[in-house]
Order: sequence, then structure tokens, then C-alpha cells
Amino acid sequence: MRLFWITLIVVAFGVVTAVPLSLAQPTCAPTRADSEGPFYKPNAPERSSIGSGLVVHGVVRSAKSCVPIPGARIEWWQANRSGEYDEAHRAVMRSDDSGSYKLQTDFPGVYPGRPPHLHVKVFATGHRSLTTQLYPKPGQAELKFDLVLVPSSP
Repeated sequence: MRLFWITLIVVAFGVVTAVPLSLAQPTCAPTRADSEGPFYKPNAPERSSIGSGLVVHGVVRSAKSCVPIPGARIEWWQANRSGEYDEAHRAVMRSDDSGSYKLQTDFPGVYPGRPPHLHVKVFATGHRSLTTQLYPKPGQAELKFDLVLVPSSP
């Protein structure tokens, strides 16, 4: 009986290394951070709906292994349809046991000088917090967006 090894060629810093595929750990690219903006307020109500017409959903994952992160705290805030930030468009939720989340919201209004966007801040044990923004396209009714967090220690 012959055993075959599948290898993965890794190029890092100009060095080529063959790694047995069975030893290679999957990784996910971390979500790019974006500015918090001036309208963040802590202690939003816990809820999964702050409007209708746009569904934002995905999985919170660890960048190190791509595994889902259950129980991550996700904070949302956005401008209403008139382009003003208000309490009705703030929410806090937790990712479920499979790391999934789903937010039902209004399509964000145009804040002067900015394209339509939603702000999100994510916290999970053992990971760095992430603040970023999502930019739905005009008329979009669904936005799938995985939130990939960097572990706090290597």
C-alpha cells in the first residue's frame, strides 16, 4: 500500500516551503477595519430588527482557523431613510451557536458626503474588537457579509 502526500506550496517573504496539506491550517482574511464615525453610542437595545427592506447576514469567524465564533457581540448603527442617525436604527445582537447573525433593517439613508452605509462593531472573547462599515448597493435587499476577527494572541 502506498501513501501519497499532497503538499501545499507556501511562499512567504520570498521563501518557498512545501507543507503537507494535512498540516496546513485554513485561514480567513480578516475583515478590513473602517472608521467608527462620530455617531457611535454604547448600550443600544438588544434586537435583530431595526427596519425592513434590507437583510444583512453572515457568520462571525476567527481569522486564524476560519471557525465560527458563537456568542460574539455585534453592535449596529446607521442613518435612517432621511439620512439622520437616530435611536431607532441602533441595535445589539449576539451571533448564534453556529456563529451566524441576521439583521433586518431599512436601507440606510444618504448621510451628506457619504454613500449609504451601516456601521458595525464586533467583540468576541480571545479576539481583537473590529469596527467597520458595510456599503450596500442602491436597491440591494440582501447583503451577505462574514465578519472575520483577528485573535488577540498568536
